[in-house]
Amino acid sequence: MGLYKHIREIWKKPKANMPELWKARLISWRREPVTVRIERPTRLDRARSLGYKAKPGVIVVRQKVKRGGRMRPKPAGGRKPRRYTRRKNVGKSYQQIAEERANKKFLNCEVLNSYWVTEDAFYIWYEIILLDKSHPAIKSDKQLGWVSEPKHRGRVFRGKTSAGRKSRGLLNKGIGAEKIRPSLRANNRRSK
Repeated sequence: MGLYKHIREIWKKPKANMPELWKARLISWRREPVTVRIERPTRLDRARSLGYKAKPGVIVVRQKVKRGGRMRPKPAGGRKPRRYTRRKNVGKSYQQIAEERANKKFLNCEVLNSYWVTEDAFYIWYEIILLDKSHPAIKSDKQLGWVSEPKHRGRVFRGKTSAGRKSRGLLNKGIGAEKIRPSLRANNRRSK
């Protein structure tokens, strides 16, 4: 087996395969800030499969997102209806929220992709691959140069990354896929 295949096998059950390292990472990562720029990816196999290259202009960020149900703010005063609930049903995954927060921190970069690293009872950690669109090494690269085009600006906020495509229901193609997408289902109900 090659190196990446070994890494992939270890990361299938990371808590069982590397318990001491797992625990030490969680303890140190809980104390870190929410957004941390790191030198190299923790999961090299996953990062490489998503387009990571060890070259200038490619940045890896570890983003911490708090787990739990999203809540609406408490009403200031006045009448509270009987059926009033504060729980919000957000159509975004934690991964998409992590990508958006990382992009807000690094304004001159575009999100290429992201992957899950770890989680505990309170937080989920994702590593996000960002590309500096104005860097000459990225502009001249044949595979990554498309990011510097103006039409790809803010792609994470428009659901163009893989995490955004999942929430938009765009992972399936062909006949029958139109019934999966939530926005099209709503439009079909209105037309009938």
